[in-house]
Amino acid sequence: MEFDTTSPIWLQLVTEFSRRIVTSQWPAGSRIPSVRELAADLNVNPNTIQRALSELERLELCFSERTAGRFVTSNTDRIDTLRTELAQEAADTFITSAKGFGMQPERATQLIRDRWEQIAATASTPPQPQRESK
Repeated sequence: MEFDTTSPIWLQLVTEFSRRIVTSQWPAGSRIPSVRELAADLNVNPNTIQRALSELERLELCFSERTAGRFVTSNTDRIDTLRTELAQEAADTFITSAKGFGMQPERATQLIRDRWEQIAATASTPPQPQRESK
């Protein structure tokens, strides 16, 4: 993971861990890797990981069980709310950029529809087998 120098690492980790939850990389009810595992994998100080995970607990996205570790919330409504919040943030960024380019709402909406279809088509197309070169 690449970190941005303009915001605190722990906050970037909250964003990354939230993304893992809403994309089901960390499914509802699943055990979250330990602080030590995450610190080693991400090459980050364990205290920074701890701070990010504490924030996830405050946001009710995970909970701790004594001696068993941390787990993603099983509250799928909370996860859906987070998914919507993250999508709204992405939409806000897009809208701000499109307005800055002088784009009208109808054109921006059409652009989103077109790109959605293109990306969906690409994602559903199975990869073609590679031919061996001689």
